[in-house]
Amino acid sequence: MLVIFGGLPGSGKTTIALSLAKRLQAVHVRVDTIEQSLRQSDMLKADVGPAGYMVAYGVAEDNLCLGRTVIADSVNPIRITRDAWLQVARRAGSRAIEVEIVCSDKAEHRRRVETRMTDVEGLVKPSWNEVVNRTYDDWGGRQILIDTAGKAANHAVAELIALLGHDVI
Repeated sequence: MLVIFGGLPGSGKTTIALSLAKRLQAVHVRVDTIEQSLRQSDMLKADVGPAGYMVAYGVAEDNLCLGRTVIADSVNPIRITRDAWLQVARRAGSRAIEVEIVCSDKAEHRRRVETRMTDVEGLVKPSWNEVVNRTYDDWGGRQILIDTAGKAANHAVAELIALLGHDVI
């Protein structure tokens, strides 16, 4: 199974994705880590463009073909990236579930963005202005929606697992 996470920076998606990956003993594929590794390779310094996503799609597909559950962790701001993840699952003959993480409390979301530390060496987190002004396409209602506002991460993960159903665990 491929669980496709998306959501604006600071929404809580990586925290939830990591927790779910641990719980399911799944492979965690994080685009931020891949993109930063590409920048540090001296091949791509600033704008990595679609390269990080392309690498992530390949790593995810390889692991799906091995029968592993994969948690794909990225902003997924535009429909084309989300559709590409769905194509990865189709090629691997795997089930795909889309999960959008949001923080509906704008003050809490802003606080998270402005106070969080990076956990990927060298990665510069976006500013609040960059987060709110980023292109972010509507998901069209095909996703599971988890709102992290005022909710501890473990509660958000429990909510997600309940929504995913018993066949996931």
